[in-house]
Amino acid sequence: MREAGRAFAVHRLGLVPYSDALALQKRLVQARNKDEIPNTLLLLSHPHVITLGRSASARFLKRSAEELAALGYPVVEAGRGGEITYHGPDQTVLYPIIKLEEGRRDLHLFLRNLEEVGIAICRELGLVGERVTGRTGVWVAGQKVAAIGVRARAWVTFHGMAVNRGPDLTGFHHIVPCGLQDAGVTSLAGLLKRDLPAWEFEELAMKKFSEVFGSSLTPSDLPSFLL
Repeated sequence: MREAGRAFAVHRLGLVPYSDALALQKRLVQARNKDEIPNTLLLLSHPHVITLGRSASARFLKRSAEELAALGYPVVEAGRGGEITYHGPDQTVLYPIIKLEEGRRDLHLFLRNLEEVGIAICRELGLVGERVTGRTGVWVAGQKVAAIGVRARAWVTFHGMAVNRGPDLTGFHHIVPCGLQDAGVTSLAGLLKRDLPAWEFEELAMKKFSEVFGSSLTPSDLPSFLL
């Protein structure tokens, strides 16, 4: 899937509560469907939160939702594909809002392209990122470094890929990530044995996203009608 010749707007939003980011994505989807905005990439992080995909099972929570909320990990319905996952400040999330044109309406290919972005990021950092058959996401040495869950409305995509950038993986201790009992999680900072600040990761993520999707990225502010 390549959007050659089309510029994406990219918005680097910092730390955004999950519910606010989800509401923003829905507004962006509506605007993209009406061609009021170009294809768009959001780069941001969330405060601690545990999210449930449409097929998620509560048995993958290691504590009750009430106990988790009291610990500072609210549990919310995400509406995306996939199982249960955790988001936090040490992650960076890529949310692409893309109108899939006729002849390119293939969500599986879209997922594979998001995986390729994650693999390319790892490669640039000197790490070997890879796919695991039957398991969506990006893996390094058998541990998951990026989780992916997407959805589309009228062939406009939202949700996306969460990359474990920083070393704090504490939130994952409260769940069975993605419902996988036999797999662990890791972070880029942990693998690299150094800090990986958000700004550095975002620059790299934009570069690799542009290469994989074949489009330039134009940093911009959100249009006022979306705020």
